[in-house]
Amino acid sequence: MANIKFTREQTAILVGEIQKYFDKELGQEIGDFDAEFLLDFFSEKIGGYYYNQGLNDARALLDAKLDTITESFYELEKITEFD
Repeated sequence: MANIKFTREQTAILVGEIQKYFDKELGQEIGDFDAEFLLDFFSEKIGGYYYNQGLNDARALLDAKLDTITESFYELEKITEFD
């Protein structure tokens, strides 16, 4: 898995969300540097779990779609004396 990297704009949005969370849920203010440091920590240490779950979800969706396509092929088959 490649390292998770966000653009500066995305990082600013995520840092803002972390700051809001700390303020609302914990009653603490957290600065930009600390929030970005926390974001980097979670991206490095926990991001892989979310990434893998996303892959598993995508794989399950693709499997379901492929099953539907395979069924559609069987529906198109003409009855013949061949098996």
